[in-house]
Amino acid sequence: MLPMEGITVLDLTRLLPGPYCSQFLGDYGACVIKVEDTAKGDYSRWKHPLFTDFVYDDSRSAYFVALNRNKKSIKLNLKAEKGKEVFRRLAEKSDVILEGFRPGVMDNLGLGYDALKAINKRIIYCALTGYGQDGPYKNVAGHDINYLAIAGVLGMQGIKNGRPMLAGIQIADLAGGALMALSGILLALLARQKTGEGQFVDIAMLDGAVSLLAQHAGNYFGDGREPRRGELNLNGGYACYNVYQAKDGRYIALGALEEKFWAEFCKAVQREDLIDRQLSGLDEQDALIKEVQDIFSTRNSGEWLEHFKKFDTCVTLVNELKEVFQDKQVLHRKMYLKEPICINGQEKFVEQVGTPIKMSATPAQCQGQPPKYGEHTRQILKDLGYDQAAIDEMSANGVF
Repeated sequence: MLPMEGITVLDLTRLLPGPYCSQFLGDYGACVIKVEDTAKGDYSRWKHPLFTDFVYDDSRSAYFVALNRNKKSIKLNLKAEKGKEVFRRLAEKSDVILEGFRPGVMDNLGLGYDALKAINKRIIYCALTGYGQDGPYKNVAGHDINYLAIAGVLGMQGIKNGRPMLAGIQIADLAGGALMALSGILLALLARQKTGEGQFVDIAMLDGAVSLLAQHAGNYFGDGREPRRGELNLNGGYACYNVYQAKDGRYIALGALEEKFWAEFCKAVQREDLIDRQLSGLDEQDALIKEVQDIFSTRNSGEWLEHFKKFDTCVTLVNELKEVFQDKQVLHRKMYLKEPICINGQEKFVEQVGTPIKMSATPAQCQGQPPKYGEHTRQILKDLGYDQAAIDEMSANGVF
């Protein structure tokens, strides 16, 4: 039995953070029902993959497939009274509600936490927003870039004396939002086992991004020195923890942060004279970085990787995305999957990213393919006790 079996989740979120969160719940056995509006549903359904017009079918793009396995889909007009009635019936039988609207939207529909708690005291209601349910920014629009900017994370990314640079992934959306929401939901479920009651879980992506500053904030609180981009030992300021270009143009990551790894690196490149310079001042680091770059420029990346196999230091190739899913460690850990999906009546295998949470007794399972838009609407309504005539009437009246 999977750990989340018997748990029903109503997921009203779209695009990236919410669906990423709820996919974890589905991977471990939860019944995740995507509640999608009747206008367009989850916007990611219609986003074409980059550089190509290929889509899996008329309502499941590559983007959508990557985030929505093990889920069901119901189309529902929550502005219609009958749609609200259906949602309340779903909420009565559910354990978790996950939504990503601005504060007050669900309350204005009569479907906020207080209203739903009145009909199901065990409901766990997780609101995943940019700035949270209160405070001066609560109704301000934002994206990952804005949360990282306010949190100070963006200001630390980039080269010394250069402009702030964006990361390749959405840090606030995923680490600051989706994973914080997942943690909050699981903690609330654990608390419910003790109290018998659910609760409201308020997750702000800004809060999550600020929490990721723990190490840097701790140092700042300690000595008052403000961390600056390109000047820290972990953001490019030091030679021992940096990226270098090999003779063939490929990039190599050196992570010799500890003294023993740096000493081993210097020994490997026959430059033991550099050992004592590891933690020299920032002014000297620029010269040291240049010296290390000159060393890496003497050989091709493959030659360096082969050479460093004989030494206990932290040297790896900087993979391009296509190489990630050919990497032997990534493959061994099953972080690259090919799962069957039915497309226009034919079964095909679709590439997906695996789950990073490895559990010995209850491993994640792919039990259902990403749903078509509204694919399970009629069956879900039937399971709620609506007869065929009532379902047909709702369809005719635009409830779904």
